[in-house]
Amino acid sequence: MKFGPQCKICRREGKKLFLKGDRCNAAKCPLLKRKYPPGMHGPKGYGRLSEYGVQLRAKQCLKRSYNILEQQIKNYFKKAKRLKGDTGVNFMKLIELRLDSVIYLAGFVNSRKNARQTVSHGNIFVNNKAVDIPSYQVKVGDVITPRPKKEITDKVSEQLTSRKDQGLKSWFNVDAKNLKITILKEPEPEDLPKEFDTKLIIEFYNR
Repeated sequence: MKFGPQCKICRREGKKLFLKGDRCNAAKCPLLKRKYPPGMHGPKGYGRLSEYGVQLRAKQCLKRSYNILEQQIKNYFKKAKRLKGDTGVNFMKLIELRLDSVIYLAGFVNSRKNARQTVSHGNIFVNNKAVDIPSYQVKVGDVITPRPKKEITDKVSEQLTSRKDQGLKSWFNVDAKNLKITILKEPEPEDLPKEFDTKLIIEFYNR
């Protein structure tokens, strides 16, 4: 198995970000053998971070996990502040409702990187219309399907079959037979990922 820059990103953050999808569960994962940052000073371990450093690492972890740009994260933060309710919850909702995030969570693809590429290549339809913008915000009632092309549908079907035992979210439904995702409602706080410290991220952008 060949590892590369993406594995170094996980080592930099000190935890698995699953940037390579299922391959990150391999026993040969570099993070399991090299529990220290990459680079010549890496073996010294993870140094003590300042308050700013802790906030930065939390933000970088989310940014790299979702494979999104810095400006996009800033925009999500600004929009989340304008919405009613908890800013941290609103912030994560906006990110989870990205089209590339939804098809990854639903099991259409095996990694967020592949999700972004799949959408960018125009291989995902929303309400029977091709959408090639990974950051497209899905809405309640939207129906998401793969492009009706055998090569694409076969890949999606195979991936859904391999992930059939994975727990899915309650805010969308996956019809594996018809290769269809239906958005039932917006994510509730309990539906949002717990591995990101949104409080630190919000503090980082509130500086």
